[in-house]
Amino acid sequence: MKRLSIIVTFVLCLVFADQAHAQRCLPGMQGIQVTGGMVDGFHSSDNKNELGYYFGLSMATYTKHANKWVFGAEFLNKYYPYKEDRIPVSQFTAEGGYYLKFLSDHNKIVLFSLGGSALAGYETSNWGEKTLFDGSTLRDKDSFIYGGAITLEMETYLSDRVVFLLTARERVLWGTSTGHFHTQFGVGLKFIIN
Repeated sequence: MKRLSIIVTFVLCLVFADQAHAQRCLPGMQGIQVTGGMVDGFHSSDNKNELGYYFGLSMATYTKHANKWVFGAEFLNKYYPYKEDRIPVSQFTAEGGYYLKFLSDHNKIVLFSLGGSALAGYETSNWGEKTLFDGSTLRDKDSFIYGGAITLEMETYLSDRVVFLLTARERVLWGTSTGHFHTQFGVGLKFIIN
């Protein structure tokens, strides 16, 4: 009887105890993150011909102090108005960078990081089609692009394996025909895989 009461007490302690949280941001921990958002401002129906958006997929690997290495790829598309139409300019870039955590709560539920990344890729205007609908010739050439980005990122854990991301980023690229600077605002999800 005494043994049964000890087992029942132990089981009840486990059932009613607060859920234990896994350790977060340990060195070597990895996550796959998917991001997307707007480029060069917030868009509305008034400026739909200047719409810009991006999507990214990357792998983040944590180091000491919740800092992380991030390697990935990104697709950015920006439209430029031309008469009653618009011309798409698309960039495909690869990224490698380091993000330094500068603020977090004690339990590492919410973290703020500042990152620097190197970018390289390819830019195409109007998907390579140089003759426009009115017979005009587009002079922008497809080209290789290179540069970097500075990113401010907030991540908050929704569970031990799912992280919600908010990002603000400034890209600086050379070799492009559409201007060196592009500002991005986005959201994303990170899935911790180990």
